[in-house]
Amino acid sequence: MSRVWNFSAGPAAIPSVVLERAQRELLDWNGSGASVMELSHRGKLFIGLAQQAEADLRELLGVPDDYAVLFLQGGATQHFAQIPMNLAGDGDSADYIVNGHWGEKAASEAAPYVRVNIAASSKSDQYLRLPPRESWQLDPRAAYVHYTPNETIHGVEYHEIPDVGDVPLVADFSSNILSEPLNVSRFGLIYAGAQKNIGPSGLVVMIVRRDLLQRVSRPMAKIFRYAEQAANDSMLNTPNTWGWYLAGLTFQWLKDQGGLAAMAERNRAKAELLYQAIDGSGGYYRNPVQVSARSRMNVPFTLHDSALDAAFLKESEAAGLLALKGHKALGGMRASLYNAVPLEAVQALVSFMKDFAVRHG
Repeated sequence: MSRVWNFSAGPAAIPSVVLERAQRELLDWNGSGASVMELSHRGKLFIGLAQQAEADLRELLGVPDDYAVLFLQGGATQHFAQIPMNLAGDGDSADYIVNGHWGEKAASEAAPYVRVNIAASSKSDQYLRLPPRESWQLDPRAAYVHYTPNETIHGVEYHEIPDVGDVPLVADFSSNILSEPLNVSRFGLIYAGAQKNIGPSGLVVMIVRRDLLQRVSRPMAKIFRYAEQAANDSMLNTPNTWGWYLAGLTFQWLKDQGGLAAMAERNRAKAELLYQAIDGSGGYYRNPVQVSARSRMNVPFTLHDSALDAAFLKESEAAGLLALKGHKALGGMRASLYNAVPLEAVQALVSFMKDFAVRHG
């Protein structure tokens, strides 16, 4: 069996050394004689694992002490609804910045629990750019401002944290968390599905300012209340122990790579290489996103003739380049360049793209 270069948007590539370690430890984790998946989440061994994973994540991101770190379930989509349940009271409004599919979905799922104000949107521009900050219509009385720093489908990314004043800033970092250093103190709440830059699907990492945990007293089941999850160390019910374990291994791998500053440099180099190949192809390949808004993590592109799409996908897969088909909403191609995708993978993709253009004219 040979490993392919995996450009999947999610579930996505996991570092090979992480998978290899998990393979070695699968039947006997930490000398326990059992798999980590077979151990009680309330036992000393797993509690130690959970504490180490949180400590490593705090170190990587420089998480201040006045923020809680939660390891939750449900995927980011569940938290589209759960966030307003926890941060907004009856009659409150929240501002949403919509610059792609996931921001649009977040606003839609929040609507039953908060008055949603679309403070800015680039939908009329087909989400090919970011809404200019000067166009945002923010309400200083809003419960929070929500935005999506990186949109996986449309391939747009904010390269600076927006200033929203004293209103808590909430961000869905599912597709670019841990890809570069981040000033966590600029946010009220950060959440991220694990399946792109953290580990396997089924886990959500959340970083939330502790004072916000007590903000809303609306009736809800304990399982949905973030304050209850924090008080129970994310173990109010049985957590995703396998996902938590693999996330912890990924955090250790990131530290071994030199931390987030080193990852930022690698991710910049990978994205630049691919965008240069697209822009330098003489129009054979195209990326329509405004250059200043281009994502480092997700690079959509089209061929000059869509009739060649099927051949491109068939031949790229045969060449060991996996999951380059674009999202069904856009078509074309998409290469996701998350942390676990090495520079060698992008070099192989660029080489294939150049060769394909020569052979197919």
